[in-house]
Amino acid sequence: MKIMCVVGSRRKKGNTSILTQEVLKPFEAQGVETELIFLGDYDIAGCSGCEGCRDSYKCLINDDMQKLYPALIKADALILGSPTYFYNISADMKAFIDRCYCLEVFDESDRSVWMGISEALGGKYAAVIAVCEQDNEEDMGFTVEAMVKPLEALGYRIVSVVKALHAFAEGDVSKNDRAMKEAEQAGEKLLKTLRLREKIKNSIGKTFPGMTQGEKNLQ
Repeated sequence: MKIMCVVGSRRKKGNTSILTQEVLKPFEAQGVETELIFLGDYDIAGCSGCEGCRDSYKCLINDDMQKLYPALIKADALILGSPTYFYNISADMKAFIDRCYCLEVFDESDRSVWMGISEALGGKYAAVIAVCEQDNEEDMGFTVEAMVKPLEALGYRIVSVVKALHAFAEGDVSKNDRAMKEAEQAGEKLLKTLRLREKIKNSIGKTFPGMTQGEKNLQ
């Protein structure tokens, strides 16, 4: 089992970082492999819409995103965290998500037929963290949806969404007991979901020993 956590804030000790790492704690306590990515450490260009990934499922832009694709494919679950910038996700998070477009596959003759690679491989799971300076949830704008919708299209089931308000100065969110608790619970729920998947897979293997993995997926 491997968990990939992607932070869309350049403040490594900021509120988004604090909350996303809180989600990781249940996994770390159980010795699960985790990887923490700060997008500010990577040079990632935006998607150019060239459609060069159409047949290969691989982006042609040669930048630091190429370092992240292998980990993204390998990870069983993904945690995304972004601050709210002008009613939306950060530019770093937007670039990262847009460059995941190559992991979406369309039917050659009908683009209304599509599927994420993760869905084709059996589906994956995710948690989303959003942080906002203001006190009203509506001031988050599209921050949550801008992460949730692409993840769903890519074949992830969103297990938890954590929204933290009134967090601007470094460490503000640490004083928000509700948000910190929700982040911890998000990690616990994500871990339980993955463990349940393992249990079901093992049970199916014992109940239907003659079935191939492909046949199991089709069932």
